[in-house]
Amino acid sequence: MAMTQTELLHELEPVVAGELDRHDKMAKEWFPHEYIPWSEGRDFDGVYGGEAWQESDSKIPEAARVSLIVNLLTEDNLPSYHHEIATTFGRDGAWGTWVHRWTAEEDRHGTAIRDYLTVTRAVDPVALERARMQHMEQGFATEYGTMLQQLAYVSFQELATRISHRNTGRASGDEGCERLLARIAADENLHMLFYRNLLKAAFELDPGQTMRAVTDVVTTFQMPGQGMEGFTRKALIIANEGIYDLRLHLDDVLMPVLRQWSVFDKTGLGPEGEAAREELAAFLARTEATAARFVERREERRARAAARLG
Repeated sequence: MAMTQTELLHELEPVVAGELDRHDKMAKEWFPHEYIPWSEGRDFDGVYGGEAWQESDSKIPEAARVSLIVNLLTEDNLPSYHHEIATTFGRDGAWGTWVHRWTAEEDRHGTAIRDYLTVTRAVDPVALERARMQHMEQGFATEYGTMLQQLAYVSFQELATRISHRNTGRASGDEGCERLLARIAADENLHMLFYRNLLKAAFELDPGQTMRAVTDVVTTFQMPGQGMEGFTRKALIIANEGIYDLRLHLDDVLMPVLRQWSVFDKTGLGPEGEAAREELAAFLARTEATAARFVERREERRARAAARLG
């Protein structure tokens, strides 16, 4: 018999407590204001009569600017994310302690990125604020109905966010931006480890149900910014720059986590779990072919562009 969500939450509570201890020992205190070059700031037009933003103000290439905006708007939806995980995991005991700790750490990310972009005039602050309002008014609601599915999702999503932040920093060509996003990426990595280790423990408790949850998430995964206006176009710009694409998603997100869980070596899955694993393997094979085609076509486009410039 598959365990109920209540049973899983209860059985995993000691694991949560242990992971909290590990997280506290590994996490490093840091302060967003120390990563902002405040001396570069100057007034914008408005009540202080400064200068309106213009594109020439920004030192950051377009693709990196797009990625920064997507990453920041994603961080902005934190109230919705908090609601989702608090509803699923609860607000009591070790689970509740983690929910609030995670939220507090994530809140620094949006604060720091927005301050950096505003002070350095990296993006249009008016367009950014309008996009924030539009995106947050939509909110975020998970499509996954079980605790195991949500644990699987955040295991992958936190790692995807880490990679996106790191690669955005590198693509920015801006030392300060890269330093800030590397600091944020370090937080995201610790969050990923927390969730990944919890799901590893869930595999020991109920391997078949956990395998089903992992397959459900891998085969339907979407980044939480999916609902923002113009996301498809923005994601294509980001992918074409190599900041985050399907190749990275498969090689640097899905496969490392799946290997950590030893999904293809698990025993005792039962019929449902075995069927889920076969479905997962087939999906990964299709994704490999799609990712290879994308990279090949991107290289062809780059070669043609270079030939035209030459």
